[in-house]
Amino acid sequence: MRTVTATRYVTPLREGGSLPGIVEADDLGTYVVKFRGAGQGLRVLVAEVVVAGVAALVDVPVPELVTVDLPRDIARYEADEEVQDLLTASLGLNLGVDLLHRAFGYDASFEPDPDLAGRILWLDALTANVDRSWRNPNLLLWPRVGRSDLYAIDHGASLYFHYSWPGGSSDPARFAAQAYDAGEHILRRHADRARAQDADLAARLTRPALEAVLAEVPEEWLEPVPGADDAAALRARYVDHLLARVAGPRGWLP
Repeated sequence: MRTVTATRYVTPLREGGSLPGIVEADDLGTYVVKFRGAGQGLRVLVAEVVVAGVAALVDVPVPELVTVDLPRDIARYEADEEVQDLLTASLGLNLGVDLLHRAFGYDASFEPDPDLAGRILWLDALTANVDRSWRNPNLLLWPRVGRSDLYAIDHGASLYFHYSWPGGSSDPARFAAQAYDAGEHILRRHADRARAQDADLAARLTRPALEAVLAEVPEEWLEPVPGADDAAALRARYVDHLLARVAGPRGWLP
């Protein structure tokens, strides 16, 4: 990922508990920044990068991700004490998501391409993403000339398995066999398209392809855990879990 430096904190997005914010950067871009100092911790940022990388492999559009370096003086003119504390706790590399200007949230009036909808559902089932429901679609429509493009966003709730690692638990086979509940998924009616594309999509997730995805995760976001005390071992552990799910029984398919 490219690295940019934040030049101005614009405004918080008060949705959920992580308090992401709109930030301008030295490349003249504007980003939704998810901060390393937020309560959910660094694993949310790792999940965002990993799932976005897998999305690219299976042709699911996501906004560009960058790492945003937060300088020490970024909070100097911020009046909100909660935001000040968050910025101060987040010095260093944070995750930036390209702000798609004029994009608006997905609703049922939009009819997605069935194959794309199937790929999004397949991606969510593979990565155990529990956060794409009718209540919170986490899909954006970006108006272009003569059309609107559909983008998938907010994948921090995926890859739940890494939260058990600090306790020493690591079992790719368990994740491989874990069913996926698509009962409230906003695209669940496209389950037939997810299943029809399964063989093609799974074939794209080779070990080299997934290793390239994990190579995008900044080393400083990879916190040592029992049995994986360096970045290389942690990256390999993510790859092993994803490969086990791809190669294992298809009980997780919607």
